[in-house]
Order: sequence, then structure tokens, then C-alpha cells
Amino acid sequence: MCLAMPMQISEITGTSARCEAGGLRQTVRIDFVPNAKPGDYVMVHAGFAIQKLSDAEAQENIALLEELRHAL
Repeated sequence: MCLAMPMQISEITGTSARCEAGGLRQTVRIDFVPNAKPGDYVMVHAGFAIQKLSDAEAQENIALLEELRHAL
């Protein structure tokens, strides 16, 4: 099973972005999301941003992941 994580972009340098989620910071490639900008939420899988999310979609995903974390 593969899992993509919603992360928020804090800065962009070329085709790489610094992203944050739940205290985790990671540099990811944004080749697949060329219109991404700082402040945007993206789904990250295997070091690549694969989709841009609205704020509402990101918050819903984050809430679901938190619910799963507490259920385990």
C-alpha cells in the first residue's frame, strides 16, 4: 500500500520545494505540480509532489490522518 502525505510548501528553489507537515520538514521535487507556490498544500509521495490541494482538502486529509493515528 502506498500513502501520500499532505504537506505545505514553505519555499521553492527551482524544481525543489521545502515542505512541512506535523513538524516534519522535507525537500521534495515539484516537477509534476509546476504551478505550486509557497503556502500551497501538495500531496507528497516518494519525494515528489504529485497533486496540489485546496486548503479545505488538505485540512480534511490531515484530520483523517490524525484520526487514524489516534485509533492505532
